[in-house]
Amino acid sequence: MSVLARNEIASAARIVVKVGSSSISGENAGQIAPLVDALATAHGRGAEIVLVSSGAIATGMPYLQLDERPTDLATQQAAASVGQNLLIFRYQDSLDRYDIVAGQVLLTAGDLENPSHRSNAHRAMDRLLGLRILPIVNENDTVATHEIRFGDNDRLAALVATLIKADLLVLLSDVDALYTRPPHLPGAEPISHVGAGDRLPGVEFGASRSGVGTGGAGTKVSAARIAADAGTAVLVTSTALVAEALRGDLVGTWFEPSAGAPTLRPGSPARQTTQPSGSPVA
Repeated sequence: MSVLARNEIASAARIVVKVGSSSISGENAGQIAPLVDALATAHGRGAEIVLVSSGAIATGMPYLQLDERPTDLATQQAAASVGQNLLIFRYQDSLDRYDIVAGQVLLTAGDLENPSHRSNAHRAMDRLLGLRILPIVNENDTVATHEIRFGDNDRLAALVATLIKADLLVLLSDVDALYTRPPHLPGAEPISHVGAGDRLPGVEFGASRSGVGTGGAGTKVSAARIAADAGTAVLVTSTALVAEALRGDLVGTWFEPSAGAPTLRPGSPARQTTQPSGSPVA
């Protein structure tokens, strides 16, 4: 199969962009506008864009007078119920500047494990993109249980990218690239390129430092491998560099896609639930 090269990013036809809770909630809520600016620019040149956005729980927390992310499932679901509505409103309010309409898509891991549900999700997403709608995808926290969760939206983004056969997956975080060790430590070096099948030997895994999300650099590496192994190119960079990333500038960490990706059986990606124990802080 034909795969996207790094110097072809600006011509990618179908792109999935994932943004995390810490990048668009709380004091960083103002980053929604520049994120939308970058998405709208790519949309304007003809690309089909899907946004996978975390942040429902983090957005809902202040309205439930919660200072920290809740640990019990019921309160997480309540915060997500309040926050998801507000999050979509904020995105649509910003997209209105470009006359782009957002479509909300909420999924659980069970949806992508069930062949019928998976087929329905693929058909709906395809139709939304054909209508030039910008789908905004999140995990359906209100109904998801611990047994049917993706675990993090990096994984969800990778599965969505494989579902719709995206050319490119962009995983955004608070740091500009993956590093060989936590970037605040001496000797940390950015990783610019990861070849197909490269297991990143020597990379140190540390703990995620965000208090509002569930992902970290380790989950991004795991998600990037899922997508790259399925033939989708992956770029990991910061939310602040999303415009440069979609323009094709040499930013972030590039995961080279596999040219000989196997055909995925319905539901098979969602069963890849092994979670990394830490994260090479991205």
